[in-house]
Amino acid sequence: MNQNPIGVFDSGLGGLTAARQLRRLMPSENIIYFGDTARVPYGNRSRETLLQYARQDMRFLSRFDLKAVVIACGTISTNCLEELRRESAAPVVGVVEPAVKRAAELTRSGRVGLVATRASVSSGAYERAFREANPELEVHALACPLFVPLVEEGRCRPGDVVIETIAREYLTPLKEAGIDTLVLGCTHYPLLEEVIGGVMGPETALVDVGAEAARACRTLLAERGALAKDREGAARYYTSDRAADFQRLSALFLGENAARQVEHIDISQY
Repeated sequence: MNQNPIGVFDSGLGGLTAARQLRRLMPSENIIYFGDTARVPYGNRSRETLLQYARQDMRFLSRFDLKAVVIACGTISTNCLEELRRESAAPVVGVVEPAVKRAAELTRSGRVGLVATRASVSSGAYERAFREANPELEVHALACPLFVPLVEEGRCRPGDVVIETIAREYLTPLKEAGIDTLVLGCTHYPLLEEVIGGVMGPETALVDVGAEAARACRTLLAERGALAKDREGAARYYTSDRAADFQRLSALFLGENAARQVEHIDISQY
């Protein structure tokens, strides 16, 4: 048994969907969450900038003597994971491998899709992971750069004409390609599940990368005998921009109000 906390970070608020799944699966665990809201989105940055940001995020979280880190950011997971694993004292879980494994299990036709940020798609990390999982799979990857900023603005509900129009424009090629499984390759995207599902139809299975990463983290800790027990876990939230903005949208991502647990930090100090 290990009572140390689990760290989670993302470029903004999307990783809260992964934190929510971690709390659901492991209610005894303490969670430390950092959202780099001052620099969101990460998806259009160069790899050098992404590595700089990710190292700062990890240095901040390392203050808390973590037993594991979940990188709840598809862009960092696809571009910087191996470097961060080498440099971290705690085990690091990304979002790519768990989601790819699940999608490979779910597909019936062998045609799978991926929606993610530009940086995630251009990295080729998902395609490489799919080839390792099953080289026979036909993978269709699509960058959706407007999804993250719209979700961060709360424009993610069915009936919102802006997000529904953009979703149809982005997703129609994937629907026409006949995919039967779609990886939501960014932890912001589960907030768009109803909108995306409405475009793709009920025959397309949607894979939530944050939920799969949370399950992978639980498996890792269980194998190490490091799961916390016999207590109710708590969560603390940190942001690099105004705490009030984080508080305003936290309920949308978490399903609960995090107002009293949010603290601003200066990430440039790390």
